[in-house]
Amino acid sequence: MALLSKNNGKSSVIGLLLCLLSSHLLSAQQTSTLSASANAGKDTLLPAIRPLQTGSVSDTLKPDTSLIRFSKDALDAPVQYQAHDSIVMDMQSQKIYLYDQARTTYKNYELKADRINLDQHTSIVTAYYVLDSLGLPHEAPVFKDGQQTFLSDTIKYDFKTKKGIIFNTTTQQGEGFLHSEKSKIVNNNTVFGANGWYTTCDLDTPHFAIHIGQAKVIANKLIVARNAELEFEGVPTPLYLPFFIFPLSTGQRTGLLPPAYTVTQQKGIGLTGLGYYLGMGPYFDMTIRGDVYSYGSWDITINPTYRKRYRYSGSMNLSIANTRFGDPKTPDFQHSKDFRIMWSHSIDPKAHPGINFSASVNAGTSTYNLYNVTDPQIRLNNTLNSSIAFSKTWQGSPFNLTLSANHSQNTSTRQVNIAFPQLTFTMNTVYPFQSRNFSGIPKWYQKIGVGYNMQASNSVSFIDTEFLKPSFFKKFQSGIQHSIPISLSLPAFKYFTFSPSIGLSQTFYTRKMFLHFDPKLNKLDSTYQYGFFPTTQLTTGASFSTRLYGLVQFKHGKIKAIRHVLTPTIGVSYQPDLGSKYYYLVQVDTNGYKQQVSVFDGSIYGPPAYGRFGGLNFGINNNLEMKVFSKKDTVNHEKKIQLLNTFSINSAYNFYADSLKLSPFSLSASTTLFDKINLSASGIIDPYVQDSTGRDINRYVWQTGRYSPGKLRSGNIALSTSFRSQSNEKKSANQPTQENATTEVTTLQQEQEMLARPRNFADMVDFSIPWSLNMSYSLSFNRTRTPDYKRDTTIFNQSLIFSGDFNLTPKWKVSISSGFDFRLRQLTYTTINLTRDLHCWRMNISIIPYGFYKSFSITINPVAGVLHDLKFNRTRQFYDLFQ
Repeated sequence: MALLSKNNGKSSVIGLLLCLLSSHLLSAQQTSTLSASANAGKDTLLPAIRPLQTGSVSDTLKPDTSLIRFSKDALDAPVQYQAHDSIVMDMQSQKIYLYDQARTTYKNYELKADRINLDQHTSIVTAYYVLDSLGLPHEAPVFKDGQQTFLSDTIKYDFKTKKGIIFNTTTQQGEGFLHSEKSKIVNNNTVFGANGWYTTCDLDTPHFAIHIGQAKVIANKLIVARNAELEFEGVPTPLYLPFFIFPLSTGQRTGLLPPAYTVTQQKGIGLTGLGYYLGMGPYFDMTIRGDVYSYGSWDITINPTYRKRYRYSGSMNLSIANTRFGDPKTPDFQHSKDFRIMWSHSIDPKAHPGINFSASVNAGTSTYNLYNVTDPQIRLNNTLNSSIAFSKTWQGSPFNLTLSANHSQNTSTRQVNIAFPQLTFTMNTVYPFQSRNFSGIPKWYQKIGVGYNMQASNSVSFIDTEFLKPSFFKKFQSGIQHSIPISLSLPAFKYFTFSPSIGLSQTFYTRKMFLHFDPKLNKLDSTYQYGFFPTTQLTTGASFSTRLYGLVQFKHGKIKAIRHVLTPTIGVSYQPDLGSKYYYLVQVDTNGYKQQVSVFDGSIYGPPAYGRFGGLNFGINNNLEMKVFSKKDTVNHEKKIQLLNTFSINSAYNFYADSLKLSPFSLSASTTLFDKINLSASGIIDPYVQDSTGRDINRYVWQTGRYSPGKLRSGNIALSTSFRSQSNEKKSANQPTQENATTEVTTLQQEQEMLARPRNFADMVDFSIPWSLNMSYSLSFNRTRTPDYKRDTTIFNQSLIFSGDFNLTPKWKVSISSGFDFRLRQLTYTTINLTRDLHCWRMNISIIPYGFYKSFSITINPVAGVLHDLKFNRTRQFYDLFQ
């Protein structure tokens, strides 16, 4: 035995060709010299094995290694190895022993351990650890085979055959960890294991695991195992599978989607989310999920998505549900068949310049959300809207064309409105008195602009139960409307802008409605005349606008300046009477009371205006801001603060009205306080005196001797703010927060994702933020008369909405969303969520304590996304709690 090197505390690296380590390294007829080099510190033993030094000059020519004949058993790459303490070579047995922080590297294989033995004859390397003075393992073996890493007690590996045996090994596969008492490496990608477990918990003793009898692992593809049993804290559960296949590959892959177990009182025991994912390449994939319950309820959801980069993208969500509540033999039994379809589509603007097609469809039965959706954001939304639009813009011309279809639906009243088709053709403002290549300052007449707008629509409004019935087709209405606006903008008196305008519009109706009172039935009957009926409207007007600035500067103190911007506007308009001939009086009750109506009431574009209008509209807007001293600005040491974002007053005066010529004053204001509180307010001031019945009479309030612009008839005030503590974890500047990293999507896309995969509140909880609070307050009032018209009364609506969360402990998070209605003196829709961080698992308890949608739900699932569907859910919905 020869001691090659010994170094107390310093690393020793030996580069050795494995072809020279084999006993058959050279043929018997040829002799050669075996040389080894070691980078080590000073050692008194090293000179004994170094070549003798002579006085002759060394030969600078390198030997020709191409003449060396290698053995067939020799390896095709060198092995590098090192040890912290010592490296010992046994020349007789052809073995090398590495002690303390040993490391061996061959190609892309790397082995680290406390002890490594290398057999030169068999090319088998053995690695293991020893116990320290405390009886603990000292540097357990770690073997890296390409992309795989194995942590174990003992490793034996053959560099020639690329096979090995590993005892008590743990390797990471994707988001999980696979452990086995004995593993066999058969090639670079395949490993067999026996008596092990799989888990996503990163602790040495995991909280949970899937115990496996035997397993085969194909790197980055899948795990195939048999005799699988789920256990918690080492305690086995009845959940047993004779075999299972667990995918490890990333990206798109086709396969089954596991279900979640749930129990409801009305639907029974159920499996939710059972489905299949079909990947059909980079352009298309589809998810099919279904729920089934023991009492007969079921639903199925088909969610295809398609995309082509730089061309188009879209997705669809089609759901069909059959819901059964209770025993069919009892009077409380309910049966509901529902559906919902959602579709979103968009094209890249660069794909077809000038052409765009988009779709946002959200339609279904009125009771689908009631019985099949648990997310409160979707459940409380009683309005469904859809829009499909195709648009064309001719490049180099002012013309635009849009063809669209729209749909709106109220799930509470079951009212449905459909407009199809809708055609819009517009011409952007052009200046006919300017040449195409005009340059310079235009003359006043060259600023005259002319536009064109045309709309054609066909619509119907009906109750959802009338769909495709005879009454449905009788309710269709059609119409065409087009207009030609002519405008001009001129400077006036240096500081003013004068803008005259003329507008000519024409509307075509397809029917007239005639009402008459039926005294026998005490109601109004209607008859219709169908045809093509045009009407014309003409409007003219002019407006003046300017801006006035007021600035106050301070030489001392923190306040540097205050600026006030005043923007007054005034305009005149005139509209001749071209619509009175379409109005008539009709009796509406048995007392003979008559009311004025139009033959075009209820039409798509509404009836033409009655009478002539010649009036004045005026308004004023204010903006107030302040500059203060700021240390953060190292250049100007200034900071701008908005004291008043806007405060405006607007009204109008009709010279041709026979009475009540002055319109009510409308007020609005908004500001931000301390960069935290958003404040807005608005109101309506009525300038007229009222009679005993509460009706306005033609007399102003200030004419009665009171110094007041009128009575505040209605108004509202709204405040909102949000606070949150700093995160306990310092995030790097280039790592976006969850809010900033989230891509903005449409409400329809959010609902599609929620329906395709039920949202778990616990997945969005951030324990690193100790607390957060969001609040909004609104107060509105409206002054009116009591039903007997004897006195004024004011109806107030006042509500406070708040949501927030806080860490009860470092592992418990409490989230609350609620509000209070001061008029009804009761809490609004309230949700309470309690989330517990269980390290590798997460538990969420969701409670809606009262109201129509009251429910209770508890969900426990792994944190890792790869086992997200392995969860337990127990839910009691509102229809369960009513029993």
